[in-house]
Amino acid sequence: MSIHCQLLILILVLTLDDQVHTGEIIGGREAVPHSRPYMVLLERSMQDGETRHCGGFLLNEDFVMTAAHCQASSYTVVLGVHNFRNSNELQRISVEQAFPHKEYNETDFNNDIMLLKLSAKAKLSKNVQPIALAGRGDGSPKSCIVSGWGRTDENIPYMSVVLMEVNVTLIESKQCPTNNMYCSKGVTGPGKGDSGGPLVCEDGKAYGVVSHDFRSESGGPVIHCFAKIPD
Repeated sequence: MSIHCQLLILILVLTLDDQVHTGEIIGGREAVPHSRPYMVLLERSMQDGETRHCGGFLLNEDFVMTAAHCQASSYTVVLGVHNFRNSNELQRISVEQAFPHKEYNETDFNNDIMLLKLSAKAKLSKNVQPIALAGRGDGSPKSCIVSGWGRTDENIPYMSVVLMEVNVTLIESKQCPTNNMYCSKGVTGPGKGDSGGPLVCEDGKAYGVVSHDFRSESGGPVIHCFAKIPD
């Protein structure tokens, strides 16, 4: 694991404390099986007894990153997933502790990032690998990919069985609701069940976390928002 990733985790753990639009991959394609071994399917046990899902991504053997709005009573991370109906070689690990960003804003989704400390170490394999995080010197990304098991159509009320992915082109930051976000626009992109997944750009690093959709009061295309990962 890179020094940058280690420092980021340390900084986040030290600074984090104890209406949601969660996205669907619209206009995307099925990912090549296990081509994104950092992807995590996050099972969220809610207070009403229901189980809901978000995405996430593996930082190292001990930590997963997801969106802060994916909070729940308890969590289980599922690693090594492509088709979630195929249970072969999947790892299921409960979450010991959740660290939502201490400055997360539930109204505008600013700082929509959360760290999850696993109760046991993830066993790394060809299907389970961490992803590197972008640093301050990595520049401004333009062409990226998001992936997840969320809905593939706004009119279909259930998740995709297989991991889907879609290309997104980032727009100028002044069009984003806050400075702490990357954004793309248009129908194609993430939208219910994909929140918490990574925004992975040209160099294969994670630059952001799938957060929410936004539409200005004056109308116009949907803006897809990704929380920037802190430097």
